[in-house]
Amino acid sequence: MIKFFRNIILFFLVSLIVGEIVVRVTHAVSDIPQRRIDKDGIQKYYPNQTGYWLKGTHTWQINELGWPGELPDSYDNLVTIIGDSFIENFMNPSECHQAVLLKQRLNNYNFLEAARSGVSFIEAFEISKRLDSLKPVKNLIYVTNSDFIESIKDIKPLEDITQVDLKAQKVVYGKMKSPGVKKLLYNWKLAYYFYNRFPINFNFWKPKKPKVVAPKKEDASFKYGLEIQSLLSYVNENYSINDKILVFHPNSNKAIIELCKQKGFQVIHLNSSKDEKSWTFDYDHHWTCYGHEQAANQVKQGLLNTNLK
Repeated sequence: MIKFFRNIILFFLVSLIVGEIVVRVTHAVSDIPQRRIDKDGIQKYYPNQTGYWLKGTHTWQINELGWPGELPDSYDNLVTIIGDSFIENFMNPSECHQAVLLKQRLNNYNFLEAARSGVSFIEAFEISKRLDSLKPVKNLIYVTNSDFIESIKDIKPLEDITQVDLKAQKVVYGKMKSPGVKKLLYNWKLAYYFYNRFPINFNFWKPKKPKVVAPKKEDASFKYGLEIQSLLSYVNENYSINDKILVFHPNSNKAIIELCKQKGFQVIHLNSSKDEKSWTFDYDHHWTCYGHEQAANQVKQGLLNTNLK
């Protein structure tokens, strides 16, 4: 009987080892970079990481500053590109990143991406403040409707996202969710593979909060309009906006765009309606290389229209 259980345990251990090797060799799951919270409360990645995307189709890299992508050769005539997972862009090779594509179109300028999944509107401004030491001539901040809503703690508190408490008039920095579990999963590839196939909600014991629904794109009477106005006023009072350009995704809410313009923000509104080819993947809402190319074309023109010097 002891021998039987010993053989079962041995078989289980061998299966774990073989399974781990197979998952790693075939890149059955994407490598995920490890992140941390820096001294300023900004969630960034540990510098100088590299990894493979799903099935090893391409690699990603984290640079010395802790952001995805390569650093520019020079910081002269610098334009920063700040955003969430769309700009982080792990699902595409490096040549499809906004920084690379805009450099090809505006060769007299250098571009630096500072992006991470989950970056809110207010955290984008916090990030831009930390990049001021590089003296950028412009800061591009790519935004969607939800980036504004998620920035407001008064609408819905979100522990892992940086928000503004409008009542207290202060920024509340996000915290990382389950960092220990994530570190285990990302390093134990076989476990991460099964987690992706059969996801577990580690917060199952917590009561579910109602989901915040983003506005319809043509909803001019957006019910969070007053809160967004207060958010924009807070940003106006606490950050420099003269060198910032908000790049709105296609189909963004026009009411939000108008509020931003009224508050003095420079705006570029991307338009995908004239394209016969989709900007996004069939299985995912993020932009393909084609989508990034079309976005870069429009951003280039938008930058030129702002009298970029």
